[in-house]
Amino acid sequence: MKAIKRFLKTFLLWELLRALAVTGRYLFAPKITVQYPAEKTPQSPRFKGLHALRRYPNGEERCITCKLCETVCPAVCITIDSEVRDEETRRAKRYDIDLFKCVYCGFCEEACPTDAIVLTRIFEFHFENREENVITKEELLRIGDLNERQIATDRALDAPYR
Repeated sequence: MKAIKRFLKTFLLWELLRALAVTGRYLFAPKITVQYPAEKTPQSPRFKGLHALRRYPNGEERCITCKLCETVCPAVCITIDSEVRDEETRRAKRYDIDLFKCVYCGFCEEACPTDAIVLTRIFEFHFENREENVITKEELLRIGDLNERQIATDRALDAPYR
């Protein structure tokens, strides 16, 4: 009896008919496609997008060039050069991130003791020239200044889990 059943399943292509039934069920079901430019899916406050450098409320940049983010980066995409200022404090003279190398892991954000470098929710960015992949300190500070309200809100929402 098993041999006859197996022969009929093989002859009638039973697995193929079952697969077509599944396809047919989903063919007429309502679609869940997101029409991307017009509709956007919700993002988590922990989303890891484009980098930004933050400032203190008094306008001074937060980065003290401890180079922990440069050390912990698995892709070795961060380059920092420091300078000593008049008050014997260190600040970053150069802070570059090569976005072609970056894997957006967030290790730099976690290692930073002053919350200077953060990953924002910005994911819609592109390059038209190959040289634009290296983002400089000035650009990072500009991104941080433009998105400070969103960054502060995301940090406050994530604070209970840190």
